[in-house]
Amino acid sequence: MADVRNDLQYTKEHEYVKADAGDVVTVGITDYAQGELGDVVYVELPKVGTSFKDHDVFGTIEAVKAVSELFAPLAGEIVEVNPRLDGEPSLVNSDPYGDGWMVKIRVADPKARESLLSADAYKQHIGG
Repeated sequence: MADVRNDLQYTKEHEYVKADAGDVVTVGITDYAQGELGDVVYVELPKVGTSFKDHDVFGTIEAVKAVSELFAPLAGEIVEVNPRLDGEPSLVNSDPYGDGWMVKIRVADPKARESLLSADAYKQHIGG
């Protein structure tokens, strides 16, 4: 069973959003998504300062089985990128909610977080 944490919010595309300080959120892919992908071998992420609209593709994740796009859960600007994923993409598999985080986004409209899925809604979405 996939680990779905109650302190996070989720998208239907399997990204999670963790509230940080102020209007900054941490984004990564869910435990369910990493399990479906299999062994992650490469993660392509944007540069700090890049802005995205809600649901824009912000990068790609490559696993042994497939390459998938990563979607911005909220509109905003990238303020930090996880530098460890360049050399250790497998952190997405071993610790998706910790060391395997991908980007930090300064959210353009904090109220937009209300449109994200709760843990219970995400569990229903993945059939859990």
